[in-house]
Amino acid sequence: MRKEREFTVPSQRAPRRARPGPGPAGRSAKPSRARPGVRDRARYWVDRTVVRGVPALVAWLALACLSLVAPASALLVWTDDASPDTLRGKAATVWRTVGQTLRLGGEVGPPLRIALSVFLALVSLLYVSTLVGLVTTAITDRLAELERGQTTVVERGHTLVLGWSEQTPTLVAELLAAHAQRRAGAVVVLADRDKAEMEREARDALPSRGRIRLLCRRGRPTDPAALARVTPAAAEAVVVLPPDGPGADAQVIRTLLALRAAVGEGCPVRIVAGVRDTAHLPTARLAAGPGAVVLDVDDLAARLLVQCVLEPGIALVLEDLLDFAGAELHTLHRPGLAGRRYGELAAACPDSCAVGIVRADGTPHLNPPPDTELTPGDGLVVLAEDHRATVLPPAPAAPAAPAAPAAPVTTAVGPAPVRPATVPALRRALLLGWNGRGERVVAGLARGGVVAVRGDEGAFMVREGVGVAAEPEAYDHVVVLAGPGGDGQPDPDGRTLVALLHLRARERRTGRAVPVVAELTDARNRPLAPAARRTDLLVTGRLTALLLAQVSQNGHLAAAFDELFAPTGHGVRLRPARDFVPPGTEAPFADLAAAAARRGVAALGYRPRDAALPRLNPPKAVSRTWSAGDVLIVVGPA
Repeated sequence: MRKEREFTVPSQRAPRRARPGPGPAGRSAKPSRARPGVRDRARYWVDRTVVRGVPALVAWLALACLSLVAPASALLVWTDDASPDTLRGKAATVWRTVGQTLRLGGEVGPPLRIALSVFLALVSLLYVSTLVGLVTTAITDRLAELERGQTTVVERGHTLVLGWSEQTPTLVAELLAAHAQRRAGAVVVLADRDKAEMEREARDALPSRGRIRLLCRRGRPTDPAALARVTPAAAEAVVVLPPDGPGADAQVIRTLLALRAAVGEGCPVRIVAGVRDTAHLPTARLAAGPGAVVLDVDDLAARLLVQCVLEPGIALVLEDLLDFAGAELHTLHRPGLAGRRYGELAAACPDSCAVGIVRADGTPHLNPPPDTELTPGDGLVVLAEDHRATVLPPAPAAPAAPAAPAAPVTTAVGPAPVRPATVPALRRALLLGWNGRGERVVAGLARGGVVAVRGDEGAFMVREGVGVAAEPEAYDHVVVLAGPGGDGQPDPDGRTLVALLHLRARERRTGRAVPVVAELTDARNRPLAPAARRTDLLVTGRLTALLLAQVSQNGHLAAAFDELFAPTGHGVRLRPARDFVPPGTEAPFADLAAAAARRGVAALGYRPRDAALPRLNPPKAVSRTWSAGDVLIVVGPA
């Protein structure tokens, strides 16, 4: 039979260089096929064994154990002087040693007895190993669920935060501080984010919270099933934050719809949400349902910027007023308030500062006339450390007789000096930078009597050439807006820091200082800002987070803050202390509060001349010497 010829396909690789060998010159040695070694064969055999499944692995594991245990047991028996002398006895002893080592019983006797003992030992081993595996798997799965934040929260009266943004750590810290005043409670965060990462970012902003618990869970806030794990129906308040990035308002609206689906229509849960675009505000309020509070955070940030321009130096006052450290606003609903007059209550509060009243329908009246009478259901708005410690004066036994015309004041705080009325001059503000809040800032400044002029911050910062932006001293104010987030602008505060650097250098060179209001989006950039003495650094994201935290704990404060931060009407103002007391006079804060009430404003505190931080709700009985540079913090008309 003719043998078929074998054909080989030529390789596409480069030919190997011929090895030197004993063959004739110019001819290469024939390549030899490398035969697999013992190690390669062993690896291949193990691979083939593994793919056969668990039974093959168990069998080979048993054989491997026997190959190690049996020789060692035999050596142990043969070297023991107390072992039997006969071979059968030694073999039985070896079997007992092997059985005890491998938990196979080790019984001796007829073959049936040995087989039954091995069978029972295998059943016992299978049961114990299976039980250990099940318990280990259950514990491992439970730990994995805890790490992933997939467990259910069983709390009552907690504050629930839905969503994650740059403002979440600030919001969580303030909520924990609010719960710390009650000495119990919990704050729960649900966001589509890694649980460990959320806890790590929030831990940097957390105060000493004692018994207050922070629970982070991972899940989509728009998923009703994920919401059910954080028990929103049992929460005291739910805060919905707009996430960072595009589509934030749409995410908030979907979260509000999912929240209503999870808790039902008639569940009395206080809901506070924020949106970034005014156009989405009506839709968000419809999705939140009646009784919910939906705030336009960008509009709020613009109004805060405008107020800082109209009242230079008020940025730290607003931040101190909004956080839970120290004094904050409270609404008192105490028995016996109906029928009493606001002026009487405001003058007699020993440990708080009265700010206004809230009607039964939620309408606020800040700094009302002293003869305003409270009706049933009305509440008193005060600035105090704790609403539970606020003591109100008892109601008078009988109506007081009409007072006679007041005589000239002869106390340490004399009559307030009367200044001639002047027509305010037109003010101008230089606007550097631009973002989505720019148009609202311009409109708000116009309502406050300030004309905003947009400048070319690039020409000012780089060339300082001739033009409008090259002469900030020609304006009454300078406003630096943060850059827009996203769209190739990863650091919105970068342009603000550069602009402040050039403004400070120009102030040193010219010796002329102009009040500057600079917007920052990240509180961590505040220590980096080269701010001068007359510069207000406003971290708008932090202030909006503080406001959301305040409203979540007291829904009546939403309308009150809306009026406080308005450019017109009764808001937070800064007035020189010399308007209420002659410089150099020693008097307690209570006397200045009384003088402020006679001028039609409500005193909240003061800021010393040589200090940057304000002192809200100071002790009224403590006297101090008032200097010409002291500033009184009041609530009054613009």
